Amino acid sequence: MDRFAFDDRPGEQRIMSDAPPAHYIVKIEAFSSLSKNSVGKYESGVFQAGGYKWKLVLYPNGNTSKNVKEHVSLYLSTAETSSFPPGWEVHASVRFFLLDQDKDSYMIIQDDMRKEWRFHGMKIERGFDQFIPLKTLNDARNGYLVDDTCVFGAEVFVTRERSTGKGENLSMVKDRVVQKCSWKIDNFSKLDKEFSESKVFIAGNQKWKLRLYPKGKGTGLGTSISLYVVLADAYTLPPGAKVLADFSVRIVDQLQGRNFIAKANHWFSASSQESGWAEFISHATFYYPKTGTLWYDTCLVEVEVAVLGMVNAL
Repeated sequence: MDRFAFDDRPGEQRIMSDAPPAHYIVKIEAFSSLSKNSVGKYESGVFQAGGYKWKLVLYPNGNTSKNVKEHVSLYLSTAETSSFPPGWEVHASVRFFLLDQDKDSYMIIQDDMRKEWRFHGMKIERGFDQFIPLKTLNDARNGYLVDDTCVFGAEVFVTRERSTGKGENLSMVKDRVVQKCSWKIDNFSKLDKEFSESKVFIAGNQKWKLRLYPKGKGTGLGTSISLYVVLADAYTLPPGAKVLADFSVRIVDQLQGRNFIAKANHWFSASSQESGWAEFISHATFYYPKTGTLWYDTCLVEVEVAVLGMVNAL
């Protein structure tokens, strides 16, 4: 049997009920030890409700990131969301519980302004910054904390769910960092494969490599050296993800220090993992002895890569 409490705050509804929470209970013994041991946040185990996985997140002295003091903060968070499809949304009606151990009944707190809460990729956690004042919790007359033990709980009823599969998040890099790499190719005249690749190097937390086609590729086939920058781990990118990179590539003139340079930028993805030039340098120029691009059958290639931004699907 439910009965109304008399300490409602604006936007909240607080009632008393004899029925325990249907979905999850967290019993905390030696509650005061959380503060004594500087445990500012506690996350419960994962539980299921409405076909989704959830967990309770409790701040015994208030959520300091929101400047909450002298209160317990309590939230419900979606769990294991990495497996959710792009554009996911879950609407749920949520009730939080706190046991009055003297009366063997529960104080229930729910949002009176919104009948349901919307959880999504940018808002996976909802709840109350000021769930209960510590003064109220610690007051023995209320029965919420008995022998330094308290019991919290939650009920979650999913009312709507949606997965649009549409939308993206573009995150640009404020301060670009340029990563340089050199590639020495010995015995160039003996290259017998369609292309050769440099060792992998790291730029912007991504793996990259150079790919050179000695006999050319595409429009440069048979007439030019083709040279490309490749996102080596593009296959690991999630669907819809793209990496924007600025890059420059040069073949070094080893005689006079004159370099053959090309610059570009490109959105790299699983379906577009390389970018470069089919006609980077003509065979006539490359093999001309006085050019210095091939010296003692050795070619030097240098690259600079700076990641400018990344797109992920919402």
